[in-house]
Amino acid sequence: MSKITIKTKEDIEKLRIGGRRLARVVDAVGARIQPGMSALELDTFAEEMIRSFGDTPSFLGYAQTKKDPGYPGTLCISVNDGVVHGAPSADIIFKEGDIVKIDCGLIHEGLFVDHARTFAVGDIDPADRELMRVTEEALRVGIEQARAGNTTGDIGYAIESYVKNRYGNVRTLAGHGVGYAVHEPPFVPNYGKKGKGEPLVPGMVIAIEPMLTRGTDDVMIADDGYTYITTDGSHAAHFEHTLLITENGPAEIFTVLEDE
Repeated sequence: MSKITIKTKEDIEKLRIGGRRLARVVDAVGARIQPGMSALELDTFAEEMIRSFGDTPSFLGYAQTKKDPGYPGTLCISVNDGVVHGAPSADIIFKEGDIVKIDCGLIHEGLFVDHARTFAVGDIDPADRELMRVTEEALRVGIEQARAGNTTGDIGYAIESYVKNRYGNVRTLAGHGVGYAVHEPPFVPNYGKKGKGEPLVPGMVIAIEPMLTRGTDDVMIADDGYTYITTDGSHAAHFEHTLLITENGPAEIFTVLEDE
């Protein structure tokens, strides 16, 4: 899919339902994380919950090329220096003090939604707790700029200005359009210049996802072939929402719990 798409009213209603369901999944997954649990156990739980709704995990089997065997899990589970795209495995065992990034996608009646949160395993380093707080706040700051008449550059500028030099701001990876596929245009970076980038127009659906680290901006692929990790081993946090650019006023966030 090569161009930005505008969603119909019918699409938007399906995305609302899918987003709320996905928020429930990620919230339930986070509540289950505890020391001694494996990432594979968590992934199995998430897949079963999604399928219980009659929906489909969107990451499972996702392939970027014909030669790609497809992603092996329902969740992306990235621990500590893992930033994103960590593949679930029975060998990954959570321990006290870990920070775990959970990224999940769901297909509801053919429409895709995407959502990520970072969770603490028991008592964690206060510096990691602050990293998580600032990353989640950076997401909120970015969403404030997701309004018709603004641009993707306005979103990135707001996030970058808020983070300043306090943390590494991963530039290799970014938010994106979503709805008809896992990834669609436009590219939504967590840095930018006011007024630059793609114009935001009503009916666009995008995912904003700041990824901050306690050290470097630089990432590389780990030996598992999936996980992006920080090159200096510093811990990272990641938060993401799927949202709609509305006719007037603030964006509508799809990936929230119904009582939020």
